[in-house]
Amino acid sequence: MAQFTNFLKKIDWLILGPTLILIVIGLMSIFSATYYSADNQNYFARQLIYATMGISFMLILNFLPFKLILKSSYFLYALSILSLIVVLFFGVKGFGAERWLKIGPMRLQPSEFAKIATVLALARYLSTNNRDVDYFKHLVMVFLLVLIPFALIVKQPDLGTSLVFLALIVPMLYMAGVSWFVLFVLLPPAVTMIVAFNTYAFIVWLTIIFIILIFTRQKLYLKIFVIIQNILIGSLTPVLWNSLKSYQKQRILTFLKPENDPQGAGYQIIQSKVAIGSGGIGGKGFLHGSQSQLNFLPAHHTDFIFSVLGEEWGFLGVITVLFIFLFLFLYLLWLANSVKSNYSQLAIIGLTTILAFHTVINIGMTIGFAPVTGLPLPFLSYGGSFLLTSCIAIGLTLNFSRNKFNV
Repeated sequence: MAQFTNFLKKIDWLILGPTLILIVIGLMSIFSATYYSADNQNYFARQLIYATMGISFMLILNFLPFKLILKSSYFLYALSILSLIVVLFFGVKGFGAERWLKIGPMRLQPSEFAKIATVLALARYLSTNNRDVDYFKHLVMVFLLVLIPFALIVKQPDLGTSLVFLALIVPMLYMAGVSWFVLFVLLPPAVTMIVAFNTYAFIVWLTIIFIILIFTRQKLYLKIFVIIQNILIGSLTPVLWNSLKSYQKQRILTFLKPENDPQGAGYQIIQSKVAIGSGGIGGKGFLHGSQSQLNFLPAHHTDFIFSVLGEEWGFLGVITVLFIFLFLFLYLLWLANSVKSNYSQLAIIGLTTILAFHTVINIGMTIGFAPVTGLPLPFLSYGGSFLLTSCIAIGLTLNFSRNKFNV
């Protein structure tokens, strides 16, 4: 009994507890979403198997030696890059993309595991010998570590998953101590790409950047670089738009005006809003969501599982799940500032970014605040690879928490 008590004390329950609750909610939602499907038992059983595996991975990772994780970072990154290359040639096709590797009865998505490996590699690189990340060569290396898997995943093509890698750059560089000016160089281009579709908005945005640069103490050539950078990005935006696949363009246009194609591309978003809105305060009850049970809502057990939750459990259920996610992410941010190791700090920030990015974009697309990207909701959406990846991310944070004062 004493040994079991000691075992429990070595687990950070403020991380594991919310995670287990979310997994249970996910299993219930998947069971309900597929209740009237001919393949109902297979969906739920498969997810239950992956959930059991994921919980096992979390506990195993919690007790692994910290140095083993640290020293394996580059090896895991190299292995993930190799798997992304292999999937391009030997991957199982789905929805027009080679995204899965079939290993016996299992289908695994290398791009999911590449997220974790990239975070660990970035954390290892940025934490080595207290690198000054403002140096150009270090920034180039950071971008290379991110852009290699990004490019391989875009090639599949899987634009939604690839965007997760870009989301890692700013938070991890910020935690590594990069200067505000470097962040200023990195962040405006995202806005520039958006406003570039309107000439007047583009000119106003460039004027704002110019005024900010006037009051900075940076060297003149750096200021000129920032202006030229944003002009080039704005000019290339139409080219990038034309390079997108037709379905990718349609997703963005549908996000902006779903009502223009209510029977086509906008159908999914409209039905999702109807499902969430019809839940009211307390919801329609478990197994009683008409939008999901009658299959009016496509992909309701995967990308749109949040809509099922909103319809069956209503506002109270939605708020409860959002609170659990918020608590988990805020606690992980606190943990990142509490651990002694720079490597742990950076890794926790990167892993939290992955989970938070998925959560915000997935929930955003179900309520029409973000385009449909195919990003699943952590711990809730059906999908073995992503559930395992999310559990591995949590397992690593458990390990960093257990060793927060030791390394």
